[in-house]
Amino acid sequence: MVDVSPKVPSERTALARAFVRFPPGVLAQVRSGDGPKGGIAEVARVAGILAAKRTGELIPMCHPLGLDHVEVKFRVVEGAGDELLEVTCRTRCNGKTGVEMEAMVGASLAALTVYDMTKGLDKGIRVESVELLEKTGGKSGSWRAEGR
Repeated sequence: MVDVSPKVPSERTALARAFVRFPPGVLAQVRSGDGPKGGIAEVARVAGILAAKRTGELIPMCHPLGLDHVEVKFRVVEGAGDELLEVTCRTRCNGKTGVEMEAMVGASLAALTVYDMTKGLDKGIRVESVELLEKTGGKSGSWRAEGR
């Protein structure tokens, strides 16, 4: 692990996202709460929050962090051809190291939970494009993905 002991704690935030792509007609069924395992939103939200909180146990060189806030949201992307669900995870803490990995793990696990809860409807459902959208704090300051 990187030695963060000389660093001064600062407010740090990150926003990451993942997409779940559904074959035509499947997302409407999922949104109605008629999936094989019931409604997905709260189960996937809790999975993402728990995953973000445990990132230090999952990624070998990540520091365990006491997150101050984790938020997981879902949004249907209109006009995307296939049916596309955007999963975002926002993390925040006051600490010596960033929370980017926590946001990415949270978005990833929430998206994987959506897949797990809906895979019985269609095997063509895909989780794709996990990415960091923005981060703030620390020595490197703020960063935003192009086009944001």
